Amino acid sequence: MRKKGLSMLFVLFVSVLVGCATGAGPRGQGASADSGGVGRAMPPITVRALEGGKAIDLAGLRGKVVLVDLWASWCAPCKEEMPMLDDIAARLKKKGVEVIAVSVDEKRASALGFLHSRPRWSLTLAHDPEGKIPELLQPAKMPTSYIVDAHGILRYVNSGFERADAAVIEQRLVALAGER
Repeated sequence: MRKKGLSMLFVLFVSVLVGCATGAGPRGQGASADSGGVGRAMPPITVRALEGGKAIDLAGLRGKVVLVDLWASWCAPCKEEMPMLDDIAARLKKKGVEVIAVSVDEKRASALGFLHSRPRWSLTLAHDPEGKIPELLQPAKMPTSYIVDAHGILRYVNSGFERADAAVIEQRLVALAGER
């Protein structure tokens, strides 16, 4: 357990050090295969709902296009991105798109404190206080979004966040939803 805690602290430290982040690489090119396994099956991921603790198994969402976003309450770009992702989730839910926002805050109260900025969220809110998901996926920056197609294949990784990223993310989700 101590090793996992140290690993999570390292990921968080690096995220803060490299700038809890802005977008990665040239726009429109997606991520390279070495940044999260684009083109391969998404690793098995189960997270707990932030409210109630119900298990959310990514494999159980096959048939839907899924965006998994890793965020934290201490990350300024994350705070900017979350309302935009929520708006996307509301617009695309009818198209079979599921948006899961996974807080990596160690303290649930920290995540909830930020989330009270909106009366209601359309996206699915989850919590990973032990940092298992960042340990598995090794995000380069915070926030990082992983877009998974209806067959469970990782199709795109967006590292960091700039306002223009929201439109690109939504376009990719719409395109994948159309392929279902």
